[in-house]
Amino acid sequence: MTVNISRRNLLRGAGVAALGATVAGWATGCSSVPVGGPATGASSNLLETAKSQGFIRVGIANEPPYTQVSADGKVTGCEPDVLRAVCKRLGINDVQGVITPYESMIPGLNANRWDVIAAGLFMKESRCGQVLYSEPVIVSTESFATPKGNPKGILTVADILADKSLKVAVLPGGFEEGVLKTANVPTSQQVKINDGRSGLEALKANRADAFMLPTLSLTALAKDDASFDVTKPVDDAPRTGSGAAFRKSDTAFHEAYNEELAAFKKTPEFAAILTKWGFDATVVEGVTAQELCQTAG
Repeated sequence: MTVNISRRNLLRGAGVAALGATVAGWATGCSSVPVGGPATGASSNLLETAKSQGFIRVGIANEPPYTQVSADGKVTGCEPDVLRAVCKRLGINDVQGVITPYESMIPGLNANRWDVIAAGLFMKESRCGQVLYSEPVIVSTESFATPKGNPKGILTVADILADKSLKVAVLPGGFEEGVLKTANVPTSQQVKINDGRSGLEALKANRADAFMLPTLSLTALAKDDASFDVTKPVDDAPRTGSGAAFRKSDTAFHEAYNEELAAFKKTPEFAAILTKWGFDATVVEGVTAQELCQTAG
Protein backbone atom coordinates (compact mmCIF):
# COMPACT_ATOMS: atom_id res chain seq x y z
CA MET A 1 0.00 0.00 0.00
CA THR A 2 1.34 3.47 -0.88
CA VAL A 3 0.76 5.99 1.87
CA ASN A 4 1.02 9.55 0.60
CA ILE A 5 -1.55 11.56 2.56
CA SER A 6 -3.08 10.80 5.95
CA ARG A 7 -6.09 11.27 8.20
CA ARG A 8 -8.49 14.17 7.57
CA ASN A 9 -6.30 15.52 4.78
CA LEU A 10 -8.01 17.85 2.33
CA LEU A 11 -6.04 16.29 -0.55
CA ARG A 12 -3.67 19.10 -1.29
CA GLY A 13 -1.81 17.96 -4.40
CA ALA A 14 -1.76 14.24 -5.25
CA GLY A 15 -3.55 15.04 -8.48
CA VAL A 16 -6.87 15.33 -6.71
CA ALA A 17 -8.93 18.51 -6.44
CA ALA A 18 -9.15 20.22 -3.09
CA LEU A 19 -12.04 20.47 -0.67
CA GLY A 20 -15.35 19.46 -2.18
CA ALA A 21 -13.93 18.15 -5.45
CA THR A 22 -15.52 15.06 -6.88
CA VAL A 23 -13.26 12.05 -7.18
CA ALA A 24 -13.51 10.03 -10.36
CA GLY A 25 -12.39 6.45 -10.79
CA TRP A 26 -13.88 4.68 -7.80
CA ALA A 27 -12.94 1.13 -8.79
CA THR A 28 -15.68 0.75 -11.41
CA GLY A 29 -14.97 4.23 -12.71
CA CYS A 30 -17.22 6.74 -11.08
CA SER A 31 -18.35 9.69 -13.13
CA SER A 32 -17.99 13.34 -12.25
CA VAL A 33 -20.85 14.84 -10.28
CA PRO A 34 -21.52 18.54 -9.64
CA VAL A 35 -21.29 19.31 -5.94
CA GLY A 36 -23.82 22.11 -5.65
CA GLY A 37 -27.06 20.41 -6.66
CA PRO A 38 -29.32 18.10 -4.67
CA ALA A 39 -28.02 14.62 -3.97
CA THR A 40 -30.09 11.50 -4.41
CA GLY A 41 -30.93 11.83 -0.73
CA ALA A 42 -33.37 14.57 -1.68
CA SER A 43 -35.55 11.71 -2.87
CA SER A 44 -38.17 10.33 -0.52
CA ASN A 45 -36.73 6.82 -0.97
CA LEU A 46 -32.97 6.81 -1.35
CA LEU A 47 -32.73 3.05 -1.78
CA GLU A 48 -35.11 2.90 -4.72
CA THR A 49 -33.66 6.06 -6.29
CA ALA A 50 -30.11 4.73 -6.05
CA LYS A 51 -31.15 1.41 -7.60
CA SER A 52 -32.99 3.17 -10.40
CA GLN A 53 -30.21 5.58 -11.31
CA GLY A 54 -27.48 3.03 -10.63
CA PHE A 55 -25.25 5.10 -8.35
CA ILE A 56 -24.96 6.65 -4.92
CA ARG A 57 -22.85 9.61 -3.80
CA VAL A 58 -20.47 9.13 -0.90
CA GLY A 59 -18.62 11.56 1.36
CA ILE A 60 -15.04 10.33 1.71
CA ALA A 61 -11.65 11.35 3.08
CA ASN A 62 -8.10 10.30 2.23
CA GLU A 63 -6.66 8.51 5.25
CA PRO A 64 -5.02 5.15 4.65
CA PRO A 65 -5.92 2.50 5.56
CA TYR A 66 -9.51 3.70 6.09
CA THR A 67 -9.71 5.43 2.71
CA GLN A 68 -7.06 6.07 0.10
CA VAL A 69 -7.06 8.27 -2.99
CA SER A 70 -4.25 7.81 -5.48
CA ALA A 71 -2.84 10.46 -7.81
CA ASP A 72 -5.03 9.18 -10.65
CA GLY A 73 -8.19 9.61 -8.54
CA LYS A 74 -8.81 5.94 -7.75
CA VAL A 75 -10.52 5.55 -4.37
CA THR A 76 -9.87 2.44 -2.31
CA GLY A 77 -9.34 1.68 1.36
CA CYS A 78 -11.15 -0.53 3.82
CA GLU A 79 -14.35 1.51 4.18
CA PRO A 80 -14.90 2.20 0.45
CA ASP A 81 -14.15 -1.40 -0.52
CA VAL A 82 -16.72 -2.75 1.93
CA LEU A 83 -19.29 -0.13 0.92
CA ARG A 84 -18.83 -0.96 -2.75
CA ALA A 85 -19.31 -4.68 -2.12
CA VAL A 86 -22.48 -4.18 -0.04
CA CYS A 87 -23.94 -1.71 -2.53
CA LYS A 88 -23.45 -4.23 -5.33
CA ARG A 89 -25.45 -6.74 -3.28
CA LEU A 90 -28.20 -4.11 -3.13
CA GLY A 91 -28.17 -3.64 -6.91
CA ILE A 92 -26.26 -0.33 -6.88
CA ASN A 93 -23.27 -0.71 -9.19
CA ASP A 94 -21.61 2.71 -9.10
CA VAL A 95 -20.29 4.70 -6.14
CA GLN A 96 -19.34 8.35 -6.68
CA GLY A 97 -16.95 9.84 -4.14
CA VAL A 98 -16.96 13.47 -2.97
CA ILE A 99 -13.95 14.55 -0.91
CA THR A 100 -14.60 16.55 2.23
CA PRO A 101 -12.91 17.19 5.60
CA TYR A 102 -14.23 15.23 8.55
CA GLU A 103 -15.89 18.18 10.26
CA SER A 104 -17.99 18.78 7.11
CA MET A 105 -19.12 15.20 6.55
CA ILE A 106 -22.29 15.13 8.63
CA PRO A 107 -23.39 18.69 7.73
CA GLY A 108 -22.88 17.84 4.05
CA LEU A 109 -24.81 14.60 4.41
CA ASN A 110 -27.74 16.32 6.07
CA ALA A 111 -27.64 19.07 3.43
CA ASN A 112 -28.05 16.38 0.73
CA ARG A 113 -24.64 17.02 -0.82
CA TRP A 114 -23.98 13.27 -0.66
CA ASP A 115 -26.04 10.25 0.36
CA VAL A 116 -23.81 8.27 2.70
CA ILE A 117 -20.46 8.64 4.47
CA ALA A 118 -17.80 5.91 4.27
CA ALA A 119 -14.60 7.41 5.59
CA GLY A 120 -13.62 5.98 8.96
CA LEU A 121 -15.95 8.46 10.69
CA PHE A 122 -15.79 6.99 14.19
CA MET A 123 -18.97 6.51 16.18
CA LYS A 124 -19.63 8.57 19.31
CA GLU A 125 -22.67 9.99 21.07
CA SER A 126 -22.78 13.34 19.32
CA ARG A 127 -22.47 11.84 15.83
CA CYS A 128 -24.92 9.03 16.51
CA GLY A 129 -27.45 11.68 17.48
CA GLN A 130 -27.20 13.16 13.98
CA VAL A 131 -26.93 10.14 11.66
CA LEU A 132 -27.86 6.47 11.36
CA TYR A 133 -24.74 4.32 11.50
CA SER A 134 -24.56 0.88 9.98
CA GLU A 135 -23.21 -1.91 12.13
CA PRO A 136 -19.41 -1.55 12.50
CA VAL A 137 -17.02 -2.46 9.73
CA ILE A 138 -13.89 -1.41 11.63
CA VAL A 139 -12.99 -1.40 15.33
CA SER A 140 -10.02 0.83 16.12
CA THR A 141 -7.63 1.95 18.87
CA GLU A 142 -5.77 5.23 19.41
CA SER A 143 -2.03 5.82 19.87
CA PHE A 144 0.43 8.69 20.23
CA ALA A 145 3.21 9.58 17.85
CA THR A 146 6.16 10.84 19.88
CA PRO A 147 9.76 11.84 19.18
CA LYS A 148 12.13 8.87 19.08
CA GLY A 149 12.42 7.19 22.44
CA ASN A 150 9.30 8.96 23.76
CA PRO A 151 11.48 11.23 25.95
CA LYS A 152 8.56 12.56 28.00
CA GLY A 153 7.00 9.14 28.57
CA ILE A 154 3.59 9.97 27.13
CA LEU A 155 1.46 6.82 27.05
CA THR A 156 -2.00 7.90 28.23
CA VAL A 157 -4.36 10.87 28.19
CA ALA A 158 -3.82 11.02 31.96
CA ASP A 159 -0.14 11.70 31.31
CA ILE A 160 -1.12 14.82 29.34
CA LEU A 161 -3.43 15.98 32.11
CA ALA A 162 -0.79 15.42 34.80
CA ASP A 163 1.79 17.72 33.18
CA LYS A 164 0.43 21.09 32.06
CA SER A 165 3.59 21.76 30.07
CA LEU A 166 2.81 18.95 27.63
CA LYS A 167 1.14 19.69 24.32
CA VAL A 168 -0.61 17.19 22.05
CA ALA A 169 -1.40 17.71 18.37
CA VAL A 170 -4.93 16.86 17.20
CA LEU A 171 -7.07 17.38 14.11
CA PRO A 172 -10.05 19.74 14.46
CA GLY A 173 -13.34 17.85 14.33
CA GLY A 174 -11.60 14.52 14.78
CA PHE A 175 -12.42 11.75 17.22
CA GLU A 176 -9.20 12.44 19.10
CA GLU A 177 -10.16 16.04 19.77
CA GLY A 178 -13.37 14.71 21.31
CA VAL A 179 -11.41 12.29 23.51
CA LEU A 180 -9.30 15.14 24.88
CA LYS A 181 -12.34 17.35 25.40
CA THR A 182 -14.16 14.59 27.30
CA ALA A 183 -11.06 14.12 29.48
CA ASN A 184 -10.98 17.89 30.17
CA VAL A 185 -7.59 18.41 28.57
CA PRO A 186 -7.30 22.23 28.31
CA THR A 187 -7.32 23.74 24.84
CA SER A 188 -4.06 25.44 25.80
CA GLN A 189 -2.44 21.98 25.71
CA GLN A 190 -3.86 21.16 22.28
CA VAL A 191 -2.10 22.02 19.04
CA LYS A 192 -4.56 22.06 16.12
CA ILE A 193 -3.06 20.82 12.86
CA ASN A 194 -4.38 20.29 9.32
CA ASP A 195 -3.38 16.71 8.54
CA GLY A 196 -1.14 13.81 9.47
CA ARG A 197 1.99 15.28 7.92
CA SER A 198 1.58 18.60 9.72
CA GLY A 199 1.09 16.66 12.96
CA LEU A 200 4.48 15.06 12.46
CA GLU A 201 5.97 18.44 11.56
CA ALA A 202 4.64 19.80 14.85
CA LEU A 203 6.60 17.07 16.64
CA LYS A 204 9.77 17.80 14.70
CA ALA A 205 9.49 21.54 15.37
CA ASN A 206 8.90 20.89 19.11
CA ARG A 207 5.51 22.59 18.93
CA ALA A 208 3.92 19.38 20.23
CA ASP A 209 5.18 16.59 22.48
CA ALA A 210 2.79 14.01 21.03
CA PHE A 211 0.34 13.58 18.16
CA MET A 212 -2.81 11.53 18.78
CA LEU A 213 -4.27 9.50 15.91
CA PRO A 214 -5.63 5.99 15.28
CA THR A 215 -2.93 3.36 15.77
CA LEU A 216 -3.17 2.10 12.20
CA SER A 217 -2.99 5.60 10.73
CA LEU A 218 0.22 6.32 12.63
CA THR A 219 1.65 2.93 11.71
CA ALA A 220 0.92 3.66 8.05
CA LEU A 221 2.65 7.05 8.29
CA ALA A 222 5.65 5.42 9.99
CA LYS A 223 6.30 3.30 6.90
CA ASP A 224 7.41 6.43 5.05
CA ASP A 225 8.82 8.41 7.98
CA ALA A 226 11.10 6.86 10.62
CA SER A 227 11.49 10.07 12.63
CA PHE A 228 8.94 9.18 15.32
CA ASP A 229 7.74 6.32 17.52
CA VAL A 230 4.19 4.98 17.79
CA THR A 231 3.03 4.06 21.30
CA LYS A 232 0.96 1.06 22.20
CA PRO A 233 -2.81 1.66 22.10
CA VAL A 234 -3.78 4.30 24.64
CA ASP A 235 -5.40 2.56 27.62
CA ASP A 236 -7.62 5.46 28.65
CA ALA A 237 -8.90 6.29 25.17
CA PRO A 238 -12.20 4.55 24.39
CA ARG A 239 -12.46 1.79 21.83
CA THR A 240 -14.24 3.03 18.77
CA GLY A 241 -15.21 1.94 15.32
CA SER A 242 -16.82 3.05 12.11
CA GLY A 243 -19.34 2.04 9.52
CA ALA A 244 -21.41 3.72 6.84
CA ALA A 245 -23.43 6.71 8.04
CA PHE A 246 -26.85 7.63 6.63
CA ARG A 247 -29.32 10.46 7.17
CA LYS A 248 -31.85 9.86 9.93
CA SER A 249 -34.60 9.94 7.30
CA ASP A 250 -33.07 7.17 5.15
CA THR A 251 -34.32 4.32 7.32
CA ALA A 252 -35.18 1.97 4.44
CA PHE A 253 -31.68 2.18 3.00
CA HIS A 254 -30.13 1.85 6.46
CA GLU A 255 -32.10 -1.31 7.23
CA ALA A 256 -31.41 -2.88 3.84
CA TYR A 257 -27.72 -2.01 4.07
CA ASN A 258 -27.39 -3.55 7.53
CA GLU A 259 -29.08 -6.74 6.33
CA GLU A 260 -26.71 -7.14 3.39
CA LEU A 261 -23.70 -6.10 5.50
CA ALA A 262 -24.49 -8.86 8.01
CA ALA A 263 -24.60 -11.40 5.18
CA PHE A 264 -21.42 -10.01 3.63
CA LYS A 265 -19.54 -10.27 6.93
CA LYS A 266 -20.06 -14.05 6.78
CA THR A 267 -18.25 -14.32 3.44
CA PRO A 268 -14.47 -14.74 2.98
CA GLU A 269 -14.45 -11.51 0.96
CA PHE A 270 -15.19 -9.36 4.03
CA ALA A 271 -12.23 -10.76 5.98
CA ALA A 272 -10.04 -10.47 2.88
CA ILE A 273 -10.80 -6.75 2.53
CA LEU A 274 -10.03 -6.04 6.18
CA THR A 275 -6.84 -8.12 6.09
CA LYS A 276 -5.68 -6.33 2.93
CA TRP A 277 -5.85 -2.99 4.76
CA GLY A 278 -4.31 -4.20 8.00
CA PHE A 279 -7.46 -4.75 10.08
CA ASP A 280 -8.56 -7.86 11.94
CA ALA A 281 -12.07 -8.98 11.00
CA THR A 282 -12.39 -11.03 14.19
CA VAL A 283 -12.16 -7.86 16.31
CA VAL A 284 -15.43 -6.65 14.79
CA GLU A 285 -17.33 -9.79 15.77
CA GLY A 286 -19.96 -9.11 18.41
CA VAL A 287 -19.36 -5.34 18.44
CA THR A 288 -22.49 -3.31 17.73
CA ALA A 289 -23.22 0.24 16.65
CA GLN A 290 -25.33 0.63 19.77
CA GLU A 291 -22.28 -0.12 21.92
CA LEU A 292 -19.93 2.20 20.03
CA CYS A 293 -22.49 5.00 19.98
CA GLN A 294 -22.24 5.16 23.78
CA THR A 295 -18.68 6.52 23.46
CA ALA A 296 -18.66 10.00 24.94
CA GLY A 297 -17.83 12.94 22.73
